[in-house]
Amino acid sequence: MPSLETLLSFVNTWECDENDHLNVQFYFAKFEEADRQFRLMTGFSESIVGARRVRHVRFHAELRVAALIKVRSYVAFDGPHMLCVVHEMTEGSTGEVAATAIDGYTPNPSAAKQLRSRFQEFEDSMSAKAAPRGITPTPYAGRPTPESLMESGAFITGRSTILPRDAGPEGRADDAFLTGFLSDASAHTWERTPMTTEWLDENMFGRVVLEKKLSWVSPLKVGESLYNLSAFTSVQENTFNIRDYIFEAKTNRFIAICDSVFLAMDLDKRSMVSLSKEHREALLALQVQGV
Repeated sequence: MPSLETLLSFVNTWECDENDHLNVQFYFAKFEEADRQFRLMTGFSESIVGARRVRHVRFHAELRVAALIKVRSYVAFDGPHMLCVVHEMTEGSTGEVAATAIDGYTPNPSAAKQLRSRFQEFEDSMSAKAAPRGITPTPYAGRPTPESLMESGAFITGRSTILPRDAGPEGRADDAFLTGFLSDASAHTWERTPMTTEWLDENMFGRVVLEKKLSWVSPLKVGESLYNLSAFTSVQENTFNIRDYIFEAKTNRFIAICDSVFLAMDLDKRSMVSLSKEHREALLALQVQGV
């Protein structure tokens, strides 16, 4: 089978959040480790294919305390990027797909034949489940400034500093740190909507992310501080999108961008909460154009 088993893991109590399931930062942490193992097994590296443009994650099923986790990884040439590494996370005892991640690369087109030959042993067709749905797969190409974003209606939702515990093996902040930071920031973004903490608590609802696309632009090193600007970018029937722009605080250097699809979940029924007409109208009024 072309795909490789790249991670065997487990959902610990301390990895779960207020919704009683694995927090988004630990999905990203486990995908990051699966990717490290995939590179070790295959010789895959950015020196061959260039820097990763995006990590695009879709969440398909909840992983709750004591769930077993397996990740299988493979190269795909039929995905939304010139070259994709696809990671498929399943619940280890049932085989149910819990989450998928697409790592998108854009190597030199002239190298396509050589890359196909080099990684043919680990190549497979991209899973339909992994295909982007609520967020365009295209990498972000803009160079925004904090001033232009705030003039358009974006607002600060988080500040932090990179500590030694936040750095990965390469000595810089990793996906788990950044998605954890953004997970905390999203609560402040939701608070600007009618779906406030009070409303959520009264109804036993929770905030849930369905899809997330993260693109790093510049690394963050230990000791550097960062802040985040958030904007509502679109509203669907029962979901809405938030875009987060991360900047290094001292120089306002653009660090990363992250698009997310959110919904409210009934924590008793473990099911989606439909957006009311009033809530949808309020979200539409908050939507920012041109960011």
